[in-house]
Amino acid sequence: MTRQTAQVLSIVLETLNQEPLPALRPGDHIDLHLGAGLTRSYSLVGHAGSHTRYEIAVALDLHSRGASRHVHQQLRVGDEIEISGPRNLFELHAEAPHSVLIAGGIGITPVWSMVQELERLGRPWTLHFAARSRAHAAYLEDIETLARGSVCGRLVTHFDDEAGGVPLDIAAAVASAPQDAHLYCCGPAAMLNAYEGATAKFPKDQVHLERFGSTQTASSLASAQEFEVVLARSGQKLTVPAHQSILDVLLDNGVNAQFGCMQGVCGMCEVALLDGVPDHRDQILSRETQLANTRLIVCCSRSRSPSLTIDL
Repeated sequence: MTRQTAQVLSIVLETLNQEPLPALRPGDHIDLHLGAGLTRSYSLVGHAGSHTRYEIAVALDLHSRGASRHVHQQLRVGDEIEISGPRNLFELHAEAPHSVLIAGGIGITPVWSMVQELERLGRPWTLHFAARSRAHAAYLEDIETLARGSVCGRLVTHFDDEAGGVPLDIAAAVASAPQDAHLYCCGPAAMLNAYEGATAKFPKDQVHLERFGSTQTASSLASAQEFEVVLARSGQKLTVPAHQSILDVLLDNGVNAQFGCMQGVCGMCEVALLDGVPDHRDQILSRETQLANTRLIVCCSRSRSPSLTIDL
């Protein structure tokens, strides 16, 4: 375990039996099973092809439901934990003529892996790395060292405290990208919302992003309506306010619901939908499954009917 910043711990994981791990790909993530119902998804940090160890970075979230606090306050060197195999919902297209990568805060974790792979392959890249300050920028020293010696890449840093509190100009970063570039972004919701707006004119297959927070935007929350969730196994009825997710309400009422990313991409909170018309807002269920209205991702999806009945 290494403290990258005051709020970010990097953790190296190795198998107990020294058997090789599945080779990671840039953008991969794994699930950590921390016990007591705590399971969370974290991006893998490192270069493609590593078979002996995985590295993750965990930011301490003061508003978390316990996972980041568990990692920071209880997990220690030598502890044994279970993890899932790597999965990838944020794929690097290394064959692109140019790659423009934008990272904010802890969003650097998957992007740093991509940068290392592009550098290894000798492919052109530009990284825009933003953080509140240099002290909050995980892996900054390693990134700057690689960039100084690179013949194919360029690093652009932005620190809010050095810019008078003004955030990175996402529109300008995107505007500087060649039209044939593939663009990537991982960071807080405000950054991703700006990125989606700035890349609207780019071909969709050249624009990639990964969220690590809620997928609900201010506009979607403003239009959200209260509804009821019925738990089929107990008959319990719960009210889901406009400002909360189904998952939030379940956890607040002591329901033992599994969850991971809380952004609709890992699938850990998927449940069977028995009745009602959902408003699917996830990024993992197939279009066919969504249209069938038999499954529901409770961390982000809502309801178009007054009530939903789920198999819990």
